[in-house]
Amino acid sequence: MTETPDTTPPARDYRDTVFLPKTDFPMKAGLPAKEPGILARWQAMNLYEKTREARRGAEKFILHDGPPYANGDMHIGHALNHILKDTVCRTQGLLGKDAPYVPGWDCHGLPIEWKVEEQYRAKKRNKDEVPANEFRAECRAYAQHWVNVQREQLKRLGINGDWDHPYLTMDFAAEATIVTELMKFAESGQLYRGAKPVMWSPVEKTALAEAEVEYEDVVSTQIDVAFEIVEAPNAPELVGAYAVIWTTTPWTIPVNQALSYGPEIEYIVLDYPTTSQRYLVANDPELLARFFGRASKEKWGSRAEFRRALHDDDKAMAWAFAEADQPLIIRGSQLEGATARHPMHELGGFFAKPRPFLPGDFVTTDAGTGLVHMSPDHGEDDFLLCKQYGIEPVFAVDGAGMYRDDWAWLGGQGSVINKKFVSAEGPICTDLRAVGALLAASDDFAHSYPHSWRSKAKVIFRATPQWFIPMDQALPESPSPSGEGLGWGRAAASSVGLGETAPSPSPEGEGSPGRTLRETALAAIEATTWYPPKGQNRITAMVAGRPDWVISRQRAWGVPITLFVNRATGQYLVDPAVNARIIAAITAQGVDAWSEEAAQDLLGPDYDLADYERVTDILDVWFDSGCTHAFVLESGRWPDLRWPADLYLEGSDQHRGWFQSSLMEACGTRGRAPYNAVLTHGFTMDAKGMKMSKSLGNTINPLDLMKESGADILRLWALSVDFTEDHRIGKEILGGVSDQYRKLRNTFRYLLGALDGFDEAELLPVAEMPELERYVLHLLAELDAKLRAAVLVYDFNSYVRLLTEFAQEDLSAFYFDIRKDSLYCDAPTDLKRRAVRTVFDTLFHALVRYAAPVLCFTAEETWQARFPSEDGSVHLLEWPEVPSSVGDSTLVEKWVLIRKARTVIVGAIEPLRRDKLIRSSLEADIYVAVEDDAAMFDALASVDLSEIAISSKSEIVNGRMEGGGGFQLPIAPSIGVHVKKTDFHKCGRCWRLLPEVEEDGDLCDRCEAAVA
Repeated sequence: MTETPDTTPPARDYRDTVFLPKTDFPMKAGLPAKEPGILARWQAMNLYEKTREARRGAEKFILHDGPPYANGDMHIGHALNHILKDTVCRTQGLLGKDAPYVPGWDCHGLPIEWKVEEQYRAKKRNKDEVPANEFRAECRAYAQHWVNVQREQLKRLGINGDWDHPYLTMDFAAEATIVTELMKFAESGQLYRGAKPVMWSPVEKTALAEAEVEYEDVVSTQIDVAFEIVEAPNAPELVGAYAVIWTTTPWTIPVNQALSYGPEIEYIVLDYPTTSQRYLVANDPELLARFFGRASKEKWGSRAEFRRALHDDDKAMAWAFAEADQPLIIRGSQLEGATARHPMHELGGFFAKPRPFLPGDFVTTDAGTGLVHMSPDHGEDDFLLCKQYGIEPVFAVDGAGMYRDDWAWLGGQGSVINKKFVSAEGPICTDLRAVGALLAASDDFAHSYPHSWRSKAKVIFRATPQWFIPMDQALPESPSPSGEGLGWGRAAASSVGLGETAPSPSPEGEGSPGRTLRETALAAIEATTWYPPKGQNRITAMVAGRPDWVISRQRAWGVPITLFVNRATGQYLVDPAVNARIIAAITAQGVDAWSEEAAQDLLGPDYDLADYERVTDILDVWFDSGCTHAFVLESGRWPDLRWPADLYLEGSDQHRGWFQSSLMEACGTRGRAPYNAVLTHGFTMDAKGMKMSKSLGNTINPLDLMKESGADILRLWALSVDFTEDHRIGKEILGGVSDQYRKLRNTFRYLLGALDGFDEAELLPVAEMPELERYVLHLLAELDAKLRAAVLVYDFNSYVRLLTEFAQEDLSAFYFDIRKDSLYCDAPTDLKRRAVRTVFDTLFHALVRYAAPVLCFTAEETWQARFPSEDGSVHLLEWPEVPSSVGDSTLVEKWVLIRKARTVIVGAIEPLRRDKLIRSSLEADIYVAVEDDAAMFDALASVDLSEIAISSKSEIVNGRMEGGGGFQLPIAPSIGVHVKKTDFHKCGRCWRLLPEVEEDGDLCDRCEAAVA
């Protein structure tokens, strides 16, 4: 039997009638491979110059780049800092401003010199045996090498800057400008040389600035030392007693020159009749208890038995030895005129001179004994108090941190920062113990101590002749930003004495001197905007309490202090003609021009070199970087820039570094800060919140990260964290950033596919759009305003969050989800579909531009995917224009309610999907009961809820539904949702299950019309 053939026609394939998004834009980013090609294209088209041309004539926004040191690969801190700077300039450019970016490097100073010396040591070479100009040439070459390396690494981050013309502090023109700025201070009398204790690194053999110091926890030796009182005119009964001092720097005892007391402090004499010894300490119970705890074992052993004795008023408690019936109490003021002798007085000479008691308002009973030993060589309070009474430093400790060879018994024995030298068994404690002056010594005092952040070695306070800029001397009145009117450039030569602060000159023929540098700086801080605001309090406290600025260093690689000092008078020469020759020479030859061989030529015919000392100190590198505003913003070498800067942006440690040195330099020469605003960021910690360290193995290398994930992931991380505080980075954190990136990329990909073949003829006026489109455009307008506001206060954390939340929540999970049916299945001429594509086009133009400052590579890739161009770029565009008012408040409130209801509906459908009762929401019939909420009922009744919920059928009941309240969520407590699987059949084209479809595969009415 022959089988009857099947004559049933095959089911029609309607795929060719459906619009399916199409794009070559890949879902997988492949950033590590793709970004270098985009970067090469930018370099080939000279994107930076094209950006300048596009913004020519626009309002300026100047961010002045703080110079990193040119000594090593870029680390995560560099990456964060430069990503932030790039984002600032890009967002300001997006707003239509001309925001140039000139990168720079700090090329002088100890970090680079130290590295070159390390190379010397490795080759068994002695730096001091190498000619200075040869050594400086090696420093210059080392710095240039790392400038080149770091420049390529930073460019890889996508930083759009003038990389072909960066500023370098070692450029001859820059060095000449730094000298010019120094001359301004010298000519205006704001410079002096004096011997003051400064922080000194014995390892690096130079003075250090506060910004070059970090504090680490250490354990030091603490000692109590007895000084015999030999004279006490106001309390003769003290003669023969011992004044007890406590210190954690035993090495300062050999240079003690006085003792200090608190005039208002009450002191007690502790008697020990067995040995007839008496000890003077502050009469404070807690202080005495700690003193006995230290001293009993060392001095008295188990024989020390104490009891409490009460004052006459029976209120204050005193401690005394067991055999003392009535302790001797005196006021600190009674110590005026008293003297003691140094424990090593038998050595004669310096040690034999009486040590006076001096009143000190810094003496407290918080720690120690209430008496402080004074060493003007090694403490600021000590120096100032002793100087008041005519006691000067003796310079016993040399630059290597050792006592001079001729200093008593200690010369050449070891460094004072060597633990063995200052330990309880070291030479100082041993000899003090031998003469009976050591009451207590233990190597167990834990505290914080300053270290050089380069060598990591301890620093000391050491009095040396240094050059200073005074903080509390009156500035010339009303200095102008250009430095004019300060009396600089006077025709006649003048001089200022060393070791004294000269009065500031006023503008010729004008009034009295103005504010001090400290007052001017504090006023400038007040006039500056600080982001975050707490930065103002931090730098204010630092400036209010800082000492005079030490600007000299005893090194070789740096800008010299180009001064000649008269050997007879001790005064430095200020002659505009001499200064002009010096500046011209350095402009032509760099710092090598300041040499002994050229000195007479620089002085000129009016002066004899034999009468002058050529200063060989160099400038503090912070003075160098503090002058960058002058040779970058004012020089005219970069004509797109101007002074002052709108913004300085660095890490929060720069409140004591570059922010402050720039402030001091500009306030001293121009009377105001070189910036209008300052933005600071915190430090990057590991995933556990610990400081990154190579020794701990917890560092994140941005170069490796870019090889693995791409620069855009690193950029997105930097702008997603709250960078104003210390923040974290780690594998899990970066994993979350990658997810965030994928969501944004998929949004761009969907828009590109949905806009395939888009023609401007499809554009539909807003007024003709459905409510949903007008609502989405309203959301876009709201986003636009929030992003603008975030840019104005550099809140990039909020900027990224707002952008990603909009893309994910408002678009992907809501609008795109609802409108994909219309996009795919409506006829191309359908007004709803035209409205969708019009909104998609608006969204594309807006979102890609918003993302461009953050994801600079991905935004360019996205833009070129739709608008390919050899010389075009998304980064040449400005802030998008979006409809400013597209929905009234009633419409917005209505759609807020609809979205809440949709959330409940989606929640109600999900259990059926999870249990595989339905495969998609299209198979669901939904029933919504609205109880006692007229606004919600009206909102849902006014829309096609099946379309909004992407369901087969929907019904709305005003009131409780029979059988219970249904599925509910707190977001919309007035509604309950019931869901069941539909009985309708599926349309063969749009796949919706609708009542007019008689059999699966037939077409619904909408699709019939579209196919026709």
